[in-house]
Amino acid sequence: MSPPRFSHFLAVDWSGAAGERHRGIALALADAAGGPPVLIERSRAWSREDVLALLCEDLPPDTLVGLDLGMSLPFADCGAFFPDLPNSPPDARSLWAMVDEICAGDPHLGASSFVDHPDFSAYFRRHGGREGERFRCDGAAHGRGRFRVTEHAQAAQGCKPYSNFNLIGAAQVGKSSLTGMRVLHRLRGTLPVWPIDPLPVAGSVLVEIYTSLAALEAQRSASRSKIRTIADLSRALAALDSPPAAGDGAIDDHRSDALLAAAWLRKVADDPLRWRPRGLTPEIARTEGWTFGAL
Repeated sequence: MSPPRFSHFLAVDWSGAAGERHRGIALALADAAGGPPVLIERSRAWSREDVLALLCEDLPPDTLVGLDLGMSLPFADCGAFFPDLPNSPPDARSLWAMVDEICAGDPHLGASSFVDHPDFSAYFRRHGGREGERFRCDGAAHGRGRFRVTEHAQAAQGCKPYSNFNLIGAAQVGKSSLTGMRVLHRLRGTLPVWPIDPLPVAGSVLVEIYTSLAALEAQRSASRSKIRTIADLSRALAALDSPPAAGDGAIDDHRSDALLAAAWLRKVADDPLRWRPRGLTPEIARTEGWTFGAL
């Protein structure tokens, strides 16, 4: 058997909320040598800038990083991120650069300037029930908005994805994705982002994850994907061949998501099928990216 490709597995539960520091950001690390995944704690809540600095400067060697957000927006359904917009970016990297440039004045790697921009606001469902006239530009009858190809794959596996153009409600993922794009843009030349970058033969790499996929493989249902007790978390970890989590009692779902996802990354990272999903073409990789583990 060949040695593991990665020696460490870092899962990041992300937040696109306003402000500097967020209890919704949680980081957990698992070691290929075994042992339970552990939280990376700080004396105060994580900021997005803190996470960016860790990814740039303080990763353990050969780390597979899973970032829980959408790395891009739908493109394949309408042939563009923003159909009929003359300056619609041609690929994901151009999208990241545009978001970061437009939001340069937003503090804490925020993204409010992008969703409020007159060129782009019509494509989003925003707070106050404001659904832009282009939110369903593919004519979708359902209210979840446009999907990337990888989100259709997630749904086929039993998940309940929402569009990255959705900015409201418990299922909103848009702000997380847009703030994450600012981070991804700033990682260029430092940390490869699969599948927009090819998987390197050695070294660290970042992938998009969806923690519900980890929960499903840990024998949780989609309706029970959120874990709020150490006992339930330890049972889910056992299903992933991981030792139990430390402690007892309650745990918030951000930390449990990160711990479970770190153990899941460790279990599946060397499965070649995870790196060659059926729907992933070179064009999809270049424009929409992919969720690691969506088959």
